[in-house]
Amino acid sequence: MTDMEYRPLGRTGVQVSKLCLGTMMFGAWGNTDHDDSIRIIHAALDAGVNFVDTADVYSAGESEEIVGKALKGRRDDVVLATKFWAPMGEDPNQRGVSRRWILAEVENSLRRLGTDRIDLYQMHRPDPDTDIDETLGALTDLVQQGKVRYIGSSSFSAGEIVEAQWTARDQRLERFRTEQPPYSLLVRGIELDVLPTAQRHGMGILTYSPLAGGWLSGSWTAESSPTSPARQRLAARFDMSLADNQRKLEAVEQLAKVADDAGVSLIELAIAFVVNHPAVTSAIIGPRTMEQLDSQLPAADVALDAAVLDRIDEIVRPGVNLNPADTSYGEQVLEPALRRR
Repeated sequence: MTDMEYRPLGRTGVQVSKLCLGTMMFGAWGNTDHDDSIRIIHAALDAGVNFVDTADVYSAGESEEIVGKALKGRRDDVVLATKFWAPMGEDPNQRGVSRRWILAEVENSLRRLGTDRIDLYQMHRPDPDTDIDETLGALTDLVQQGKVRYIGSSSFSAGEIVEAQWTARDQRLERFRTEQPPYSLLVRGIELDVLPTAQRHGMGILTYSPLAGGWLSGSWTAESSPTSPARQRLAARFDMSLADNQRKLEAVEQLAKVADDAGVSLIELAIAFVVNHPAVTSAIIGPRTMEQLDSQLPAADVALDAAVLDRIDEIVRPGVNLNPADTSYGEQVLEPALRRR
């Protein structure tokens, strides 16, 4: 049994478990057995997890429906987070971060989740085509109506975090209280500016992909090839013939040795590394099976000393993504056509 630690979610006054249950793998994208998915959710709650993260787009709403069924009778014990932005139909307006869509989609999420409020409603990705005050204005109304408790962003750059905070202050709107970025032993880019920026603004941080899409759970070898549609779409992250991914394979071998020497599994090392950063509130774990949940929960009890962290820094430098494609921000280079604008 894990002795779960709870941490303040930014400066909201809310306490959340340092592991957050991500539910992207429940439904058509992963585990299609609803009863089994519900058992996994209940096992996480029984282990002390009180933070659950989903999104409207996960399995086209099915994940939210599964979460809703799992939380019947337990809703008050859980800090429930979901997201909006991704396309939810063919209609060009059934997506994005406009007032029109947010006010419609929050009702859809509430219905699927079987609840009357969302604790944390997050903008899933930045949207350069929509004024941020348009989005914050709609979200402010939802908070005032009691349908949403707090609002957050996901995969924002440091500049986008600052602009949203400044706009909220300038327009006297609700501000984003959390940011949800990708973070792992192999993907450390956010250490450079996203984490310090979020810290300065008192934001809670819930990170995703602590196992780097399976790279840190032993799923990938030199002979692997991307098979699932999602991984084929992200071939740059998984194509073993690319030099950037060769570097990741070498790093994983070295990190496995660090884990061995520390007496923990690579999965435990990976998740413990993420929640060890002082800016990180909670690491989102995304199990598809009960076995995966069981392999991830013990990370909550793992403490990494300075010597282990120093060895990790020698393998993957702080603030660096080993493969520039391993980011949700786009590769950090400027297209030639844009450099003179």
